[in-house]
Amino acid sequence: MSQLAALSLSIGLLGGIATWAFLSVGGVLIWAAFVAWGCFFHTGGDVNALRGTIVGNLFGAVVATVAALVILTVPGAATLGLPLWAGIVVAITAWGICIAANIKLFSVIPANVYGYACTFAFLLQTPDKLTPAALTSLSMDNGLIAVGLSMVIGALLGFVSGKLGAALTKAA
Repeated sequence: MSQLAALSLSIGLLGGIATWAFLSVGGVLIWAAFVAWGCFFHTGGDVNALRGTIVGNLFGAVVATVAALVILTVPGAATLGLPLWAGIVVAITAWGICIAANIKLFSVIPANVYGYACTFAFLLQTPDKLTPAALTSLSMDNGLIAVGLSMVIGALLGFVSGKLGAALTKAA
């Protein structure tokens, strides 16, 4: 079996199982897992990519959560209006997740951005979770927890699918 066919089969099978499991359990986000899964392969598909994906996704999610808390709790919105205030906060924090690439631990900019974007996607599509109470809770209502956990699982699924794909290639 070719490497592409083996990897495709591996991702397809594990993707189907993961979707069933995520939808059965609830709270975890299959779409965020698939973003991290793709990030794993985008950043090299090896152990270093796994580390960079997990660290970067979580870093981006942390920064997005802090940004959301700043948008909601610092009184800039009252003076400037919410769209302008949110734009300023996002500009500063998006710059931050990119410039942080100067630090080796946070050097995978795509992973940082994917974690940031997925956290805001979760928050903006579930407005009941876009509150200081939800953002600081120790539950799956907290975007950092829901997205972070989902992305860690997705990165691990990427790693497993890569190993399974390699085993299928060798077996054929």
